[in-house]
Amino acid sequence: MISGILTALLMILFIGVAAWAYSAHQKPRFREAEMLPLIEDARETTEDQA
Repeated sequence: MISGILTALLMILFIGVAAWAYSAHQKPRFREAEMLPLIEDARETTEDQA
């Protein structure tokens, strides 16, 4: 009984987090985060050339 309730709660939590992550409201924030490795590479390249 308890394990079934816990499973249902965790499934609801997972679906909620997934919906939050894929919502359009979060898109600009994640777009910025996905560019971080490229920005760091550009800085390293610039520092190496100097």
